[in-house]
Amino acid sequence: MELKIDLHVHTFYSPDSLITPKDLNHYTEKRGLDGIAITDHDRIDGISKIVRDIDFLVIPGIEISSLKGHIIGLNVNELIPPKLSVDETLDRIHDAGGIAIACHPITFFKESLKGHINSRFDAIEVINSLAFPFNYSVKHSRRIASDLGISRVAGSDAHYGPEIGYAYTLVDAEPEIGEIVKAIKTGSCSPYGRAVPWTMRIRKELLLLQKKFGS
Repeated sequence: MELKIDLHVHTFYSPDSLITPKDLNHYTEKRGLDGIAITDHDRIDGISKIVRDIDFLVIPGIEISSLKGHIIGLNVNELIPPKLSVDETLDRIHDAGGIAIACHPITFFKESLKGHINSRFDAIEVINSLAFPFNYSVKHSRRIASDLGISRVAGSDAHYGPEIGYAYTLVDAEPEIGEIVKAIKTGSCSPYGRAVPWTMRIRKELLLLQKKFGS
């Protein structure tokens, strides 16, 4: 069967995200998603708490701050420390039974891997809804995936409820985490998505400022 999954979502356990379990439930249903991957920044402790309050498929993950850029580990249930080399980060993800995704590999204003991507990655996030400039990022990320012969995926990189599902991956698999990550690794998946509108981005930044200053 074909599953529609947003593979890059941050919850309020990431300091720069506003997304609550209520948001996850609402927007996952609204966008017609079958599931999401929770990929908070350098932590996994929120996932077990979040899943108690949601009723759809969740892939455990983490967005790791390697020395050369951000890397997503999917199907990872143990903490992988930041500030390791790319290869050591990949080793830790694979040793934990996960798959490694080069997220937003070509974009500005994010910790992108750029030229530090190699064939040991399991997938490239060729569509990231918050990437800037969006079309440039998609074009060059697709080229990297093609050159390396690596699977292509998409994720919204949502930090605000309405952003969820702006990008997603169609995965040809049964609704089981092990089958999904296997399908991604073998290329039985397709990326889709569009950029988050600037009005939505600005709204999010204003809400983050309100959260920071408690007003």
